[in-house]
Amino acid sequence: MKVQSEWHKKFFKNSFYNPASSVSVKRAGDEVDFVVKTLNLKKGSEILDLCCGPGRHSILLAKRGFSVAGLDFSNDYISEAKKKARKARLKINFIKGDMRNFRFKNKFDAVINMFTSFGYFKKFSDDIKVLKEVCKSLKPRGLFLIDTLNGDWLRKNFRSRRWQKLLNGVYQLEETELAKDKKSAINRWIRIKPDGKIQERIFYLRLYDKKLMSSVLKKAGLTPLKFWGNFKGQKLSGKSNRLIALARKK
Repeated sequence: MKVQSEWHKKFFKNSFYNPASSVSVKRAGDEVDFVVKTLNLKKGSEILDLCCGPGRHSILLAKRGFSVAGLDFSNDYISEAKKKARKARLKINFIKGDMRNFRFKNKFDAVINMFTSFGYFKKFSDDIKVLKEVCKSLKPRGLFLIDTLNGDWLRKNFRSRRWQKLLNGVYQLEETELAKDKKSAINRWIRIKPDGKIQERIFYLRLYDKKLMSSVLKKAGLTPLKFWGNFKGQKLSGKSNRLIALARKK
C-alpha cells in the first residue's frame, strides 16, 4: 500500500471519520477522570488539548473548571467543537492549526494528546517537531500527557484484515500492512454503505513503544515520568493496547 505524506487532510473529515462516536464519547468521562487525577492541577490551570477533534475531552475539562484551549487542523472538527462549547455555555479557545507549529510559548500548565493523535507523519523529524512545540508551549515544569497505540501490542497481535459492523448498517474492512522493520504501519479503511457506495481512506502510523517514546520525549526537552497501559492506571506491558505517558518540561 502507498500513502500520501499529507493523507490526514482528507481523512479527518466528518464525511468519513468522526472520533466523537457514541462509544468514544462514553469513554471520554473515564479518560478525563484519569487526566485530572494524573495532572493534579488546580482549577483555572491552563490546558491545551492538542489534536482536540470535536472537543469531547476539552469540553469535559472546561466543565471541571480548567481554562482550556483546543487545537486541531480539521475545519470540520473545530467547527463542531465550537458549536458544542456554545451549546454548553463554555468558554474554550478552539483553534485551527498544525501540531508541528502552533506558536505558543510558556503558555500552558499542561498539554494533552489523546486517542492516538501522534505518529501520523512519514518524516520522523516531524514527530520531533511536534514534541518540541509541546515543550515550547509549556510553562516551566509543565506536564505533557500522551495517549497512543502501544506498538509492542500491535506487533504481537497483528492482523492484516478485520471486518467491523459500524452504525447505520455500514460495514468496514480494515487492512493493515506492517513495514519491514515493523516500526510503522499503513492502514486502509474501506467502508461499504447500505446503498452500495464505497469510501476508502489510507493512513500512516509510526509505532511507539516505551523505549522509543522515552527517547523522543527526551530529545524534545521533556523528562518521562511514568507510563501506563490503560486509563485504569494499570502498568504498561506487552498486553496493553494503549501506551499512556506522562512527561515534564525540564
